[in-house]
Amino acid sequence: MKLSQFKFELPLNLIAQHPTKSREDSRLMVVHRDTGKIEHKVFRDILGYFHDKDVMIVNNTRVFPARLYGRKEKTGAKIEVFLLRELNKPNRLWDVIVDPARKIRVGNKLYFGDNEELVAEVIDNTTSRGRTIRFLFDGNEDAFKAVLEQLGETPLPRYIKRQPDATDRERYQTVYAKYEGAVAAPTAGLHFSKELIKRLEIVGVQFAEVTLHTGLSTFRPLEVEDLSKHKMDAEYFKVDEYATQVVNRGIEKGQRVCSIGTTTMRALESSVTATGFLKPAEGWTNLFIHPPHDFSIANALVTNFHLPKTGLQIMAASFAGYDLLVEAYQVAIKEKYRFFSYGDAMLII
Repeated sequence: MKLSQFKFELPLNLIAQHPTKSREDSRLMVVHRDTGKIEHKVFRDILGYFHDKDVMIVNNTRVFPARLYGRKEKTGAKIEVFLLRELNKPNRLWDVIVDPARKIRVGNKLYFGDNEELVAEVIDNTTSRGRTIRFLFDGNEDAFKAVLEQLGETPLPRYIKRQPDATDRERYQTVYAKYEGAVAAPTAGLHFSKELIKRLEIVGVQFAEVTLHTGLSTFRPLEVEDLSKHKMDAEYFKVDEYATQVVNRGIEKGQRVCSIGTTTMRALESSVTATGFLKPAEGWTNLFIHPPHDFSIANALVTNFHLPKTGLQIMAASFAGYDLLVEAYQVAIKEKYRFFSYGDAMLII
């Protein structure tokens, strides 16, 4: 398929700028693949679609405050530094994106905080805006992470046209987030409250956790017309033995096995045995899922409404079917569903 087939006109006022008051208050569109039926619900109504022994798989990655603002040595120019991934913990080497990039060269030092609590040196150019930096910090790892937490900003996507506030520290994070490493939230999981999870468990739904540290490339619009030519940045993932057992029992019993989000789906589809079951795995995946794709593990998907020509929208179309997803998005726009990270949700079954 071609990238141009995923272009649509999205009114900017439908891009959610704030989360709903309660996580469960978001709307839920339920899309039935077998009949094409589309239902309009509230997210807490998801309880009605899952039963005893069904499985939900979540991504337990934790977002860290990845956006820093510093000053360049000598000139004092304001520089945004977006942390992508830690390369070497002992030496505190990080891959970052800098803006404006034209001002930042190898050897420059950057100072962060009113009292220059943190200093970094640029040691390499990686892409036009990418750099490798070394943080110069004398404290231990806990002290270093505490300074990053203090100086860093919640990395809300650029389509959210406001400054992050105290609410975002909690709401741009799933309630089951555990392992720090993501620079963008696995947004389908933002709709789950602890209370809703408990109610699902009482019904008999079993939860399994995987980890995939979401990077910026997951959300970035694609630029190649031929989807088979698109290359994703590699992202760390882990599927442990317990998750494998829970999921495979669900598959064997013919239960509903639901991936909560596209990042979870990428981890699952990166860990498949030759016989179509889940296997333990850990490493890096650059799997890009686009039509046609035969999904091996999940038979249901919770996902948000995504921006045009993004890999997230394309994966949702791979799972729902292209024509049905196009119809669902047209309905969503007509019914004024909220799009993107803080937007509403879709359950595809």
